[in-house]
Amino acid sequence: MQTNSPIIKIEKLSKTYKVAERDPGFKAAVKSFFKRKYKDVKAVDGVSFELAPGEIVGFLGPNGAGKTTTLKMLSGLLNPTSGNANVLGYTPWELKNDYLMAITLIMGQRNRLSWDIPAADSFLLNQAIYRISDEDYKKTMNELDELLDLSPIIKKPVRNLSLGERMKCELAAGLIHKPKILFLDEPTIGLDITAQVKIREFLREYNRRNNATIILTSHYMADVTALCERVVIIHQGCLKYDGALSELSRKIAPFKVIGIRLEKVGSFDLSKYGKPTTGENGEEMSYIEVPAAEATKITSRILNEMPVHDITISDPPIESVIEQAFHG
Repeated sequence: MQTNSPIIKIEKLSKTYKVAERDPGFKAAVKSFFKRKYKDVKAVDGVSFELAPGEIVGFLGPNGAGKTTTLKMLSGLLNPTSGNANVLGYTPWELKNDYLMAITLIMGQRNRLSWDIPAADSFLLNQAIYRISDEDYKKTMNELDELLDLSPIIKKPVRNLSLGERMKCELAAGLIHKPKILFLDEPTIGLDITAQVKIREFLREYNRRNNATIILTSHYMADVTALCERVVIIHQGCLKYDGALSELSRKIAPFKVIGIRLEKVGSFDLSKYGKPTTGENGEEMSYIEVPAAEATKITSRILNEMPVHDITISDPPIESVIEQAFHG
């Protein structure tokens, strides 16, 4: 984790929407036409955290937790209801030109490329928008081509690209102006395993080369474990956890998973040692959850009392830990 002064500082950031609501039925529909009822929905509720230059932070939460709303406020697309944010010395929603030149927001479920023309033409449009010199544009495109292997695909109409190819071009379009901060909202959503790996490798190398600060939201835990040393977890708009990914299990789910393969098949009761659960090897092994502090003692008991052929001790799957963080 970086030790520099924060490049992003968020203090009690909140966003509340007024949402119309009505009872079901024709009578209620007519009544609401003349007089609507509204309720306040807090999308983000007093969130505070900081990022240092060069950090890659996983910003996690279930659907509707407030992740995208937070990123939209930090990129200047939304004004907060209350709270403050300082990014690179700017207030994001003031939309200063220098600020917009220093950031990018890339959303895996949104298309910034023109559908019917080659991606290369959209890149040239971005060059004009950001007033990038021909020399800098060529240098940046050469670097992006090296990292993303763009040459074979950028002359095809975007509609003819695969999802993985389109996502490569989306990333390139968002990085032509060499932003210092990347807000990435589900950049690998819908991609196959091979494409996901390539996008992760690109982001890791781009961060290394440019010391770019990245806030990443993703429902693929492989993205998080591959790229992030630190995670920020929110649920129902509130901050639930901010710290090292390596410490998450110890703080949120302080238990170990013991996997047991027995020498002979039989009706052995493992529940007396811990809570039965599932594991990676399916039917080959049986699994139990035990308190982390008692894992060694319980393992010794199992070895003494059961016909054990093989035994393993591991941390709980990161998906399970984060699920507990959501609802803890």
